[in-house]
Amino acid sequence: MKIGTCVSLSKLEEMPEKLAILQENGFSSCQLISWDPRLWTAENALQLRELFERSGIEISAFWCGWAGPTVWDFYDGQLTLGLVPPEYRQMRVQNLCDGADFAHRMGITDVVTHMGFIPENPYDPNFAGFCVAVRTVAQHLKQNGQFLLFETGQETPVTLLRCFETVGTDNLGVNLDTANLILYGKANPVDALDVFGKYVRNLHAKDGRYPTNGHALGEETKLGEGKVDFKALFARLRELGYDSHVTIEREISGERQLADILEARAYLQKIIDELR
Repeated sequence: MKIGTCVSLSKLEEMPEKLAILQENGFSSCQLISWDPRLWTAENALQLRELFERSGIEISAFWCGWAGPTVWDFYDGQLTLGLVPPEYRQMRVQNLCDGADFAHRMGITDVVTHMGFIPENPYDPNFAGFCVAVRTVAQHLKQNGQFLLFETGQETPVTLLRCFETVGTDNLGVNLDTANLILYGKANPVDALDVFGKYVRNLHAKDGRYPTNGHALGEETKLGEGKVDFKALFARLRELGYDSHVTIEREISGERQLADILEARAYLQKIIDELR
């Protein structure tokens, strides 16, 4: 397994320094994250592709954001996130298709996003329309030879599986965020692999605790301080034949972020080595 981390694309001129930090700390892969469609031009794709090729750092996936409001909680999150809210759906379908084309120009196969709080009730009138939107995006990516990855967390594993079955394309996959399933109170990530394990194509190595109220997500923690059993997780992934990217995500800022990421890499590498 290749251990990498996340790199945010917010300004093109900042990327050489960000890649230099990865090189200095021995990382050879990353997920590239961008929420700004204005950056997704053919010229920027060419520059970034050349920059990454010179650095020797592999982009394991492109994490594609979308326009419009975002609230990361159990109430307003239902109304603002992903392709679920009908009022933002058409715009965000276009965002995801544009982001995928941008990634395609860089030679990136996997495109990741949050889809929102997918309705658990298959008879919910919003479920069918949501699946049509996902199919539209997936079919666009298929023309590029790409996979559309759902980042886990805002839906139960069974709801995610039902969506895949309803959409029906063969280029849907999972970006398993090990903490999000816990932070959103949806599942244990190890057990979730029994439901959608065969679809996992990348993962965010992250840790956290379950919610303690009905409004706010649980608390993210350093790896090893939350509820994720990484030893059991990697053992199950090995049983499933997964031997691809492990992307450390630590959603804090400042110097502590890099320190926690480096500690996480050592923590994960020890577990992976023990399982060989």
